[in-house]
Parts: sequence; C-alpha cells; structure tokens
Amino acid sequence: MTTAVLLMAYGGPRTLAEVEPYYTDIRGGRHPTPELLAVLVDRYAAIGGRSPLPERMAAQRDAVQRALDASSPGGYRVVTAMKHTEPRIEDVVAALSAQGARQIVGVVMAPHWSVGSVGEYHDRARTTAKSTGIEYVAIDDWHLMPAYLDFLAGAVRRGMAELPPASKVVFTAHSLPKRVAGGWDDPYPTGVRETAQAVATEIGLAPWASWSVAYQSAGRTAESWLGPDLLTLIDDLAAADGRTGILVCPCGFVADNLELLYDLDIDARRRAEAGGLAFARTPAVNDDPRVMAGLARIVLAHAGAGAG
Repeated sequence: MTTAVLLMAYGGPRTLAEVEPYYTDIRGGRHPTPELLAVLVDRYAAIGGRSPLPERMAAQRDAVQRALDASSPGGYRVVTAMKHTEPRIEDVVAALSAQGARQIVGVVMAPHWSVGSVGEYHDRARTTAKSTGIEYVAIDDWHLMPAYLDFLAGAVRRGMAELPPASKVVFTAHSLPKRVAGGWDDPYPTGVRETAQAVATEIGLAPWASWSVAYQSAGRTAESWLGPDLLTLIDDLAAADGRTGILVCPCGFVADNLELLYDLDIDARRRAEAGGLAFARTPAVNDDPRVMAGLARIVLAHAGAGAG
C-alpha cells in the first residue's frame, strides 16, 4: 500500500450507553444537562437504540474499495474514521503511517464544503499526516458529482410519483451556525443551492413554485442558525392554499443517521401530517454502487494530482 483513502464522517453511538460520551465529545468535553441527554437518548431509542452510521460507513468503504480495485488492483486501501466516536481521525491517520502509507486522500462523506465542517475534518487529518510525514490530499467537495446528482434526480422522480399533485420538493442540508456560514464567507449555502438547482433543472421542476431549500437539525444553542428551518417551512406549506404534500430530499446527507431516521421520518413527518400534508423523503445514498464508483473516480484524479 502506498495510497490510503480516508473516508470521514461525524460518528454516532453504537448503543444507548454511548450516547452520553458521544454528546459530551460533540460539546467539546462539556457534559450535557440531564434534560438534554434525556432528549437525545429518547431519539436514539426511537430509531432502534443506536446509530446506523458505523455500519453504513463500513458498506461505503467496501463499495469504494471495490471500485478502486477494479481500476487499480492493490493500489489503494480504503479506511474509515470518525470525528466524535471511534475510530478517531487522528488515530487512523497515525496507524496508516505506521503501516507504510505514503499518501492519504481524504474524503468527507458530506458533499458540500464548509470551513467549519468539511474543512475541520481535513485540518485534523492533515495535521496528523504532516506530523508523520505522509502527503495528504483533500477532496473538498463533490456536491455536483454527476453520479450523485443522477441518484438524487431518480429518487425525487420516484418520490413525487407517490405523492398527490401540488406537492412540493424541499432539498435539505444540516443547518450550521450563521457565524460559520457568514463570518468566513462560507460557500456552504451556495453549494447546497447548486445541488438543489441542478437536480430541479434535470427533473424540470418550476423554480420556487415546485421546489425550495431548507435547513434541518439545528443545534440546541442560543445562537442563530442557517434557515429557513424545515419545520417552519412545513408549517408555511400547510397554511398555503392548494398544497397537498411535501417530498424532502436530504441532499446534504449521504448515509442513514439520526437526522434522517428521527428528524425527518418521525419529527418532520409528524409535523407535516398534523398540518394535513402528505409526507415522503428520498432515501440516502448509503453504499449505492454508482455513487461510490463516482467517488472512486474523484479519488483517482486527486491521487494523481498530489497534495492539496
């Protein structure tokens, strides 16, 4: 092995007992209040008592590995690392160095670049790689990758076919604090809108009348977060004349996690149905072979180009 491919994601608890240390890590070492912890534990309990993300990441790793092996047998080793749970980004990079890797290509399993999210993953991996003498190559974003856009377009078409007329498509991504998205002239909102626009154009959705962008899963903090918030938008749609349903396309997420299985499938659905709207959402990519092969092609291109 000379080149390793590092797939990075947020992480998630594998049991309810892991929720508290996971939440504490997210909060920078500050323990959550009993009330906040109880809310998060209840949410994970509602989706089966654990996060599916570690398993989904393993499947994504294997799919990218197969695609790379088809193009360059034995040339790449794909591994996963997490920001807030094991295996940690820094530990995995150090292990790759000990195992003889000379180059790491880093891919965050989130399509849209932001200094405060994707950028932080790369900074952590790059710092450890530099300290061990490994070349680090960052893939900053892939929100307009053709295979990903094709996946989303097909999912939206199928979802709309199951909803009544006059339903609206809402493309969502994880909200970020406004200080992140505004203070650094962050391209995150632009990237999210570019993905939504590309898919809407491919399908032929009328601008704004048939689709829009919203943000979801904002943190429980006092600061302002990017909007419009999905739940507020659902309330507005429910109050609008003629609206019958909503299809949420969570284009900012590529694997099943709490934000999809609870925030959308339970919370947003409940809000929509309470307002008299039919509700559906498109599936996550997970380990779709076409999208994983698309990521493998980007890896091959970046590995050849060198450090970035």
